[in-house]
Amino acid sequence: MSSTSDKCKEGASKSNDDDVCEVNNKLKHMNTDDYNNVSVCANCGKEGDKINNICNKCKQVRYCNAACKKKHKKKHKKECEEHIRYAAKLHDEKLFKQPPAAEDCPICFLPLPHLNTGWKYYSCCGKEICSGCAHAPVFDNQGNEVDNEKCPFCRTLSPNSVEEVIERVMKRVAAGDAVAIYRLGVYHRDGINGFPQDFTKALELLHRASNLGNTDAYCDIGHAYFNGQGVDIDEKKAAHYFELAAIKGDVYARHNLGNNEVREHNTDRALKHYMIAARGGYADSLNVIKQLYTIGHATKEDYTTALQAYQVYLSEIKSKQRDEAAAADEEFRY
Repeated sequence: MSSTSDKCKEGASKSNDDDVCEVNNKLKHMNTDDYNNVSVCANCGKEGDKINNICNKCKQVRYCNAACKKKHKKKHKKECEEHIRYAAKLHDEKLFKQPPAAEDCPICFLPLPHLNTGWKYYSCCGKEICSGCAHAPVFDNQGNEVDNEKCPFCRTLSPNSVEEVIERVMKRVAAGDAVAIYRLGVYHRDGINGFPQDFTKALELLHRASNLGNTDAYCDIGHAYFNGQGVDIDEKKAAHYFELAAIKGDVYARHNLGNNEVREHNTDRALKHYMIAARGGYADSLNVIKQLYTIGHATKEDYTTALQAYQVYLSEIKSKQRDEAAAADEEFRY
């Protein structure tokens, strides 16, 4: 199978690969590194493995020293600005793309609600079960209701102690379960379930979980940088991790990004974030869009679209079992 770069060289037909080819061609002509990783000074042409003075803005061209960088500045300015604009465009296309749909409950196959009370993690099998299926009664072969103190998926008995919960979580951690690793990170961060508070260990586990695709871990790392938990406060890094979480579908992180844009007076970008979060079921984002409409920073069409998208989300996650669970126990609210 030919690579994307091969397709670009061969002039592939008009397709979804065209944008990728265009980016590759642009970056190829902007980058002075050859295929053997031998760096070349963009000003004097000197080659070597110590040509490591990089353009601070576009990070694409190298120089042998500060003098060459300064001398080449005017000549490089247009190319540098073009790369920055193009990189920003690609970044926004990825950031504002509709995120993937929520995972389905493995029992009823309806999308899991975004509220934590709308689902429950079972450390026996590593499954996330919706509140409706977790609360639903269980019957035997004769139709008699039986003890429901079992996992609704694998039928393992519920743990009797915190120690048993931890034992099961640790087994899931050893098996590479991203959710279990994330939960262990939270135990260390908050100093709960018998674990001493250790922000460094918590971040290590959160990074490990995020590398395995856990969205909550990305969001919590963002909070760590925003609040200075185990790391120095760094709002840029916080925003970066919130973006990673939002791209994967975390509506809370998406709403935070909208709030950040409002503080920067970037209402149009904020509205984009709020619209995506509303489609993901985040009521606070819908309310903010309503407020923006009231003060003239959003149109009636914007609010109508967001409201309809939010209603679609509600229709997708609604079920009789989940309603019954929520009515029986506030902890099953979804």
